[in-house]
Amino acid sequence: MHPAVNEIRQGLTAAADASKAGPMAAYLKTDMPFYGVQTPQRRRIVKAALMAHPVASRSEYRDVVASLWELPHREEKYCAISIATRFQEYVTPGSMPLYKKMIVEGAWWDLVDGLASDAVGSVLLRHRAKTTVTMRRWVDGPDMWLRRTAILSQLRHRDQTDAAMLFDFCLRRAYEKEFFIRKAIGWALREYAKTDGDAVYDYCDRNGDQLSGLSLREATKHR
Repeated sequence: MHPAVNEIRQGLTAAADASKAGPMAAYLKTDMPFYGVQTPQRRRIVKAALMAHPVASRSEYRDVVASLWELPHREEKYCAISIATRFQEYVTPGSMPLYKKMIVEGAWWDLVDGLASDAVGSVLLRHRAKTTVTMRRWVDGPDMWLRRTAILSQLRHRDQTDAAMLFDFCLRRAYEKEFFIRKAIGWALREYAKTDGDAVYDYCDRNGDQLSGLSLREATKHR
């Protein structure tokens, strides 16, 4: 195991705050244990560990991310996601199986959305032809969190967004009653509206009878 993993665990253990752990778990409606370490302190712990024990290769990257992900506490998984998205030189199609595993196992918004936008989304942006095939498979697949990921995968793409794909994905899942899908559709459209509001609002007007009220409200929030 990479030494950064043990240092992160030790740092989280030392910073643990039981008075915060319970409320953090309650907010996310999970039985997964928390240390009670909030984001600023967690970031400092990760930064110090990586400075002391640099990640120097793709194999070390996978080792650190996968090892942290398998640990029991929520914050350890947050650290895995942080490191997964931190080293963009290793955020490539070859890492997609790891991200898929994390998304399927994470199965909640706080463990999925950062991977969707900053890991999967980065791979899609730089390797669009190959990764688009994967996104089209995910958006029609049986796992709801992979479908959500496909919809959210272009959140950071701005003027490089494949609008046709975004609009297609939203309509393909528009019939779903699942809250996290309807919310994702609205969020993805709202983000793209910051780049091309006319296109998004025209799309919403033309397809308002198919999109849910939640999706429409989210998409046109800043109209």
